[in-house]
Amino acid sequence: MSLLSWQWGIYPSAHADRRNLAIHVITNPIFIAGLVAVPLGLITMTWLTAIAGVLAMPLVMFIQGRGHRLEKEPPAPFRGPLDVLGRIFLEQLVNFPRYVITGKFADAWAAASTDSPRSSASA
Repeated sequence: MSLLSWQWGIYPSAHADRRNLAIHVITNPIFIAGLVAVPLGLITMTWLTAIAGVLAMPLVMFIQGRGHRLEKEPPAPFRGPLDVLGRIFLEQLVNFPRYVITGKFADAWAAASTDSPRSSASA
């Protein structure tokens, strides 16, 4: 099974908490912008743009890592540096956008509201 298929298969269980979903929907575009900013800044010799891109990506990873701690099911441990890079880039560039586009993000968001302690206490 490919890394992409494996990650997609476990994606819903690792992205079910509303706080983590909110973190991802805000930070994913920042990661992508940072990724684009690096070569753009280098090509145009706008060093501040390149530096901002280099700083944005690990900051997003740190914030998303905090979000993943909110999930009931922890993420699978990394198996080495290449696994870290592959999983991060696949999540940011393929699987999270696909999660949104396919409607699975909206489904997870709606399901999270019915699982919250407040909604069950008011029922």
